[in-house]
Amino acid sequence: MSDSIRVTLPDASERELPAGTTGAELAALIGPGLARAAMAIRVDGRIQDLGRPLTDGAKVAILTERDADALGVLRHSAAHILATAVREIFPDAGIGFGPAIDEGFYYDFAVPRPFTPEDLEEIEAKMNEVVAKDLPFTREVVDRTEANRRFADDPLKLERISELGPDETITVYTDGPFVDLCRGPHVPSTGKLKHFKLLSGAGAYWRGDSSRQMLQRIYGTAFFKKDDLAQHLMRLEEAKKRDHRVLGRHLDLFMFHPFSPGGVFWTDRGTAMINEINGYLRELQRDGYHEIRTPLLFNKGLWEISGHWGKYRENMFLVLDNETGEHDFSLKPMNCPSHYLMYQAKKHSYKELPLRYNTYDVLHRNEVSGALSGLTRVRQFQQDDCHIFLMERQIQAEVHRLTQFILQYYATFGLKAALKFATRPPERIGTDQMWDEAERSLRHALEATGQPYELKPGDGAFYGPKIDFDVEDAIGRKWQLGTIQLDYNAPERFDLQYVGEDNTEHRPVVIHRAVSGSFERFMAILIEHFAGAFPLWLSPEQVRVLPISDAQLDVARAVNQRLRDAGLRSHLDDRNDTLNYRIRDAELGRVPYMAIIGQREAAGGTVAVRTRGDGNKQEIISVDEFAARLMESVKSRALTP
Repeated sequence: MSDSIRVTLPDASERELPAGTTGAELAALIGPGLARAAMAIRVDGRIQDLGRPLTDGAKVAILTERDADALGVLRHSAAHILATAVREIFPDAGIGFGPAIDEGFYYDFAVPRPFTPEDLEEIEAKMNEVVAKDLPFTREVVDRTEANRRFADDPLKLERISELGPDETITVYTDGPFVDLCRGPHVPSTGKLKHFKLLSGAGAYWRGDSSRQMLQRIYGTAFFKKDDLAQHLMRLEEAKKRDHRVLGRHLDLFMFHPFSPGGVFWTDRGTAMINEINGYLRELQRDGYHEIRTPLLFNKGLWEISGHWGKYRENMFLVLDNETGEHDFSLKPMNCPSHYLMYQAKKHSYKELPLRYNTYDVLHRNEVSGALSGLTRVRQFQQDDCHIFLMERQIQAEVHRLTQFILQYYATFGLKAALKFATRPPERIGTDQMWDEAERSLRHALEATGQPYELKPGDGAFYGPKIDFDVEDAIGRKWQLGTIQLDYNAPERFDLQYVGEDNTEHRPVVIHRAVSGSFERFMAILIEHFAGAFPLWLSPEQVRVLPISDAQLDVARAVNQRLRDAGLRSHLDDRNDTLNYRIRDAELGRVPYMAIIGQREAAGGTVAVRTRGDGNKQEIISVDEFAARLMESVKSRALTP
């Protein structure tokens, strides 16, 4: 064995090092500043602890807090420190999983009761003690026998050990007396965690299985910089103020009822907003699309052909067939297979392609009750769904067209989108050759749009690769919404054909496209994005007409009707309350405009207009000019009054 190794640094320079040199030692050789700042090391694309020896020929990069990947390592270490603190306070706590997540970390524990806010304060204080000790994170490789011995008192860890493959490396990490079964990596020591906060507790089933025991989960977050933590906590507070579940009740947009768990009741106000969004989509899809409707209930035979019966049945609402006594039917969880039946029903020529079927049908998915959450996770929902049947040579042009369509749609709501390219998942249907072709075609089409994108390996649909659109709302949160999915499998499974220029039959490909995702979830995002202060065109109530006294009531009724005749959603507030009370009520209701009518306005055919967000400012204009201004704003779908 050679006494030295060579590694390549990010600038392509090479370093010759003694065999056994660790990442930490390499950082020290480069410079003392880097040694102090180092958090982890990337070796041939994989992140690992600084204390692990480097391998000959490896490409390496020292990670500091400036590297995005380092934050996940810090948060994973924070979860480990959380478990350390919990075990000190609750010595008999079972230890579940503790991963880093997008905005922080969590850890699941088997304890006799839920954690209280007082518990979280005590645990956070104990974490600070562990941090102050600056204990090193030590990695150790153990065999299965030793692993079982070390975790003999923790059935959760023993279960996880039993699932590890015979050739899988088993590692444990310690920071002081606490030992955890963990793959790592971790930052060098607990003292690297300086800015963190425990946020909340919640129940969570072990392994996400509702038939298993309920554990207690603690959520937290961590950052390298104090300001970043402060800004994040401010965003969380702002998010609470924007909570769509609270604002939805306050603005009277929707409700839920235990007789229909996971089903939304839309009020007339919420329905008005849904209709506006649908109307906008119908306007965008007036040319080149065929709006269709398909049945809600299908025999399992359809889902067997599509592959959903084997891959997705646990998420479907099954319906008993009275003749067979079996659950041979289901409510549709997606529209795709029914659209294939529509395509199959006729012969198609290449001249018809791309053929675009779009729909707003209701779908049902059997989400577990514990996962239901306001409008963001429901059991019944609608999608602005579209399936496009096209020739392979049309993929690039169609993806470009759809990308522009989706980005334009989001811009109308003031939403910016980032594109992500998702490749084949571990569980999938279709041959590797088919996936190779689908991924090549979709990636080529995506790159031809000129839009930047991020790669999401293994995150594709089970039938094909996809382009996802992640939008950012007004307070910086990311939401996955639209999607463009390329499907070579469905045309094979459903034997879809078109007659080509050579007068013979050919196989089309299918693109699945959604823009809003589900209308329910999109509405939740919009409510929180706008904090309930919707642009005029989308507002459920666009104008509130306020007569100062009963003497102006007849004129106010006429003004209200004039505005309604113009196409505006206008409401007359003729309650006996004071004018100031009614103005305040309209402000709390986020009404874009108030049209106040006193003696002067009634005599002159004018209104005193107050605009949402303009304080006490008023503008006196004629009713006709007011109506014309508002209708122009509605027509242009302006974001601001």
